[in-house]
Amino acid sequence: MSYDIICFSHLRWNFVYQRPQHLLKRFAIARHRVFYVEEAICDSDNDFYEIKCDEQSGVQVVLMHISTAHDPSNGNEARRALVNALVKDMMIEEFMLWYYAPMAIEYTDHLEPRVIVYDCMDELSGFRFAPTKLKENERVLMNKADLVFTGGYSLYEAKKEFHSNIFAFPSSIDKEHFIKARQPIEDPEDQKNIPQPRLGFYGVIDERFDIDMVREMADKRPDFNFVLVGPIVKIDPATLPERHNIFYLGSKTYNELPLYLSGWDIAIMPFALNESTKFISPTKTPEFLSGGKPVISTPIQDVVHPYGSKGLVNIASSAEEFIKYADEILEKGQDRSWLSEVDKFLSDISWDITWGKMASLIDKIMDGNNIDKHTKQQQHV
Repeated sequence: MSYDIICFSHLRWNFVYQRPQHLLKRFAIARHRVFYVEEAICDSDNDFYEIKCDEQSGVQVVLMHISTAHDPSNGNEARRALVNALVKDMMIEEFMLWYYAPMAIEYTDHLEPRVIVYDCMDELSGFRFAPTKLKENERVLMNKADLVFTGGYSLYEAKKEFHSNIFAFPSSIDKEHFIKARQPIEDPEDQKNIPQPRLGFYGVIDERFDIDMVREMADKRPDFNFVLVGPIVKIDPATLPERHNIFYLGSKTYNELPLYLSGWDIAIMPFALNESTKFISPTKTPEFLSGGKPVISTPIQDVVHPYGSKGLVNIASSAEEFIKYADEILEKGQDRSWLSEVDKFLSDISWDITWGKMASLIDKIMDGNNIDKHTKQQQHV
């Protein structure tokens, strides 16, 4: 079925490779034109947009530039005009709207797509610096959407009463990519001199990350080395603990992640327990497991169930429990029976499967809308 996709997202395409990239890349591979519209930036003398094609996926990344001369209250009118220009210039006719950013409904509610999808990957209202109108705009978006997907089961439970056509699609996995970490790989230059044992994490280091717990573990066990890979966001880097056994390696590309993961003894997910983590379903959980690494996590609901309850991930509520599990894992060594259970669990999980199920649901809506459109045309005749 031929249609274009316009996606509005709060995430920069080249920031961290995660759910939007995995899914939209597959739409592009399936020969849909995909326009990924990032949040506008106010940085120019006039309003304009630019398009950069992501060479690996074929997704066309759109960045809107808003004039600094605009009164802030008129920003949405400028965004609306640029969206209209994009639709006209690129001759977008048959299309689907795909939202990650509820705030975008303020300047896109006039568009007439064949289908509207809201992929609610996080409870954004719980994040630091969330817009005050986010919840209100999400309600508007939920009312307009034909389909709603959630990034996990706990988020589905929280949202299911607000839409009649809502489905849970928790974090998935590109197994072929991360299974590389099970083989010995030469350490990247900035990791090779870090002593073992290594307890590693990759991901965004922000208000969801319990840096105080890492500090406490590092102080209690100076023989453990904590490798933290990823960008630091919404946190003053100067406030992060400096210890001889804590290593901040910065952002890495998606292709580099298995190289770092391969060199760890244990993967850790020390998430804080707060509003920003109440409904998260970390993509890194199946990624770490696919890489064959034992995982210790704080009791995030979508990690406890199913991973913790199935004995695939160790759940720790304190620095002491993290250390206890780490000692047990290091003493036991490689557990082939555990790895066999991991592989069995991951066998029917993949981004290809997730995308296929989503695309099938979208096609059903498309078919229904086509029938309704044809019926209305006949009635009009």
